[in-house]
Amino acid sequence: MHQRSAIYMRGACAALLALLCTACAAPGSTGAAPDYVIDQAWPKPLPERWVLGGLGGVCVDSRDHVFILNRQDVADGDLNGGRMAPSIIEFDAAGNVVNSWGDAKLLDPRLHSCHEDAEHNLWVAAAPSGMVQKYTRDGARLLLQAGAKGQLDTADGTIKGKPLNSDAARFTSPSSISVDPANGDVYVADGESPGQNKRVVVLDKTGRFLRQWQLPHMESVHCLTMSRAGEVYVCNRTGSRIEIYDKEGRLLRNFAVPWTPVTPPADGKPKETGGSAVAVDFSPDAQQRWVYVMNQNNAQVEIFERATAKHLASFGRPGTFAGEFNQAHGMAVDSKGNVYIAENRGRRVMRFVMAR
Repeated sequence: MHQRSAIYMRGACAALLALLCTACAAPGSTGAAPDYVIDQAWPKPLPERWVLGGLGGVCVDSRDHVFILNRQDVADGDLNGGRMAPSIIEFDAAGNVVNSWGDAKLLDPRLHSCHEDAEHNLWVAAAPSGMVQKYTRDGARLLLQAGAKGQLDTADGTIKGKPLNSDAARFTSPSSISVDPANGDVYVADGESPGQNKRVVVLDKTGRFLRQWQLPHMESVHCLTMSRAGEVYVCNRTGSRIEIYDKEGRLLRNFAVPWTPVTPPADGKPKETGGSAVAVDFSPDAQQRWVYVMNQNNAQVEIFERATAKHLASFGRPGTFAGEFNQAHGMAVDSKGNVYIAENRGRRVMRFVMAR
């Protein structure tokens, strides 16, 4: 094992021990979180009888334009009455489709997340694909690719092979991307599902491997994002926690995202239906007062106070009507505090706005 990997393995062990502790946070409260309601006028109907498959993710750019990642796994018979929607669809703030793109020869079909960097390029992760990609925001050009499509970081290069967690720009299931606006370093969560790599990989802006830290205690390293303070928030999906690291992979603190079955199971054993820490984002104010976490197990968005990790509010419930969640998978917050939810099984994107 390389010395660097050994260092981060020791850091991961420290992280595992820290999970036994309660969240460390600054004292004080910044007030109650807002209530949210569904905006049933957003988005506008899709053009040209487009049909969506499952939505792997959603992101918002600096103009409050919304991008959704369409996996194109449409239901049987849908195309009898419609046309396959493009892989990546861009909406303006009013909910109108303003652009769409996606070359199947370049993209992997199982799209998972997207992120706009400080130079307004769009990064895309797909799992399991073995690669992350950077495009111009209009999708016209592929600017950079780290890893190779279909060549996974495993002993035999396939999803069934032994994960390697290599000190290299190679991946198994890159599930989330965040780019440091200070220097362009790219942070990648690599390990969407059990039995795969379990780590955060850091690349420089050219795609060159810099470092990694491994997270063997996690079953799924499902999502990450970076705060304005430069802290990396990582979703321990089925471990029901958000873990917060510095840029070198040192665990700073963590907080629980607990869940309880509304209907107690007959055998008394709660069963996961996706995990309680599936996606994470922040409120848009300068202090990023609130942290939003998608809890698939209870089909709701949890709102925490970032400074104290205090749980403040939640919204959502299971179902298929407006404002209800059918396997919500992606989440993003715009500059006005609107929350966008992309559903995989539900095959739709919704906007929630602050109640007046």
